Amino acid sequence: MLLAVDCGNTNTVFSIYDGEQFIGMWRTATDWKRTADQYYVWLNTLMRLQGIEADITDMIISSTVPRVVFNLRVLADRYFNTRPLVVGKPDCLLPVEVRVDEGTAVGPDRLVNTVAGFDHYGGNLVMVDFGTATTFDVVAEDGAYVGGVIAPGVNLSLEALHQAAAALPHVDISKPQKVIGTNTVACMQSGVFWGYVGLVREICTRIKEERGVPMKIISTGGLAPLFQQTADLFDAFEDNLTMHGLQVIHKYNKDNGTPNEH
Repeated sequence: MLLAVDCGNTNTVFSIYDGEQFIGMWRTATDWKRTADQYYVWLNTLMRLQGIEADITDMIISSTVPRVVFNLRVLADRYFNTRPLVVGKPDCLLPVEVRVDEGTAVGPDRLVNTVAGFDHYGGNLVMVDFGTATTFDVVAEDGAYVGGVIAPGVNLSLEALHQAAAALPHVDISKPQKVIGTNTVACMQSGVFWGYVGLVREICTRIKEERGVPMKIISTGGLAPLFQQTADLFDAFEDNLTMHGLQVIHKYNKDNGTPNEH
């Protein structure tokens, strides 16, 4: 069984793959100070609560927070007796090419999304991920990652607005009924929601023009379902895109002989 771990700037997701499907998925706040023992107690408790008995033999990690990886490696070694694959490290092979400027380090989450998108839909994609940052990843016809765009995340923008302007409250993002707000909260929600709709639409349009080929726009990430309500903005929404990508990368490494154990 495979334990797949997706560590983002805000949350870390653990999921167990039994060879055919993901049988459990749990989320915790990302904290580099959390020890391997704490991870294990937390994970083991949740597995028991859901009646899941898993003999974990393999582990794969995608992390945008480098300091977290050490304790996740200890977790794999101490409790599962396995050496984890870490996306972005030289010993973790990718089934797609990365074609960017020499010396550029591409975030592992973006590589995983590229792999998952290509496996699901083939090439010529724009993967829009609504995370701490809103990222646009461009997938070529042959599945290669060829670059993208990074914009501030939706919640990050709202938080910055709240902190920088003393009179403006903290608000939750939602789709407003009207564009013109008649109170402060409605005005802020409209500005952020429709502002990001415009941002996504304009960036995707320009990417398509620059590539010169028809492209599918795929959304993922925590706030993607909210923006999915806007007609014609996306061709598809994928809830567990990163986990699927991690499973595909793990299988590719297994099939190509990369060792993943002591």
